[in-house]
Amino acid sequence: MKTARLALVGDFNPEITAHRAINESAKRFAGTRLLALDWIGTEKLVVGNDALLSAVDGIWCVPASPYRSMDGALRAIECARTRLIPFLGTCGGYQHALLEFARNVLGLTAADHQESLPQAAFPLLTPLACPLVEKQEFVVINELSKLQAICGGMERSLEKYHCRYGLNPAHERLFQGGALMVAARSEQGEVRGVEIREHPFFFAVAYQPERRALEGELHPLVEAFFRAAISHATRNQTVFR
Repeated sequence: MKTARLALVGDFNPEITAHRAINESAKRFAGTRLLALDWIGTEKLVVGNDALLSAVDGIWCVPASPYRSMDGALRAIECARTRLIPFLGTCGGYQHALLEFARNVLGLTAADHQESLPQAAFPLLTPLACPLVEKQEFVVINELSKLQAICGGMERSLEKYHCRYGLNPAHERLFQGGALMVAARSEQGEVRGVEIREHPFFFAVAYQPERRALEGELHPLVEAFFRAAISHATRNQTVFR
């Protein structure tokens, strides 16, 4: 069986808990020998330089934003979405998945992130009313989502965060009825996860499921991402066209 190459898009820092947890998640995966991790700095991913993503089987846009290059992160997410490459976005990756979809699918080119541009004219991503820095909360999983199936049919899941920003509630309506659907919410109704149902594997969540690996457990969403990447490698659909 072919080894799956995973592009971990973000600016690696061993002092960031989520980054250590991602590496630990791969170690705890039963098929770890079939995974090859490649941490790619966002500043390396610019339009016209697709070589680093031309033969990957999975793209994970990782926590710890603002990234050195927002454009690099958005480019990676666009590649995953349009090339049907398995994608997982956690924390900052979730936020930028929303931004990429808003700009490139909905045509909202002015949409921006207030972490990077506090005075944004179209603030799609804004500070959370209650920051979730080193906190945990229950998320309610949409019964119509593929996420619930991945999580074994669970209706609620206790998840850990290191998050200060999220989808501006005033703009949630812009995504309604489209390809990107809400997969999880907080118990108060705030969006905490999205997915693209027509995509083989495209999930983005505000929490950090990778952290479970530091407690000796592999989160089902992370495991499903690894398996999707291995399936992609097996089908040998990694060449850009």
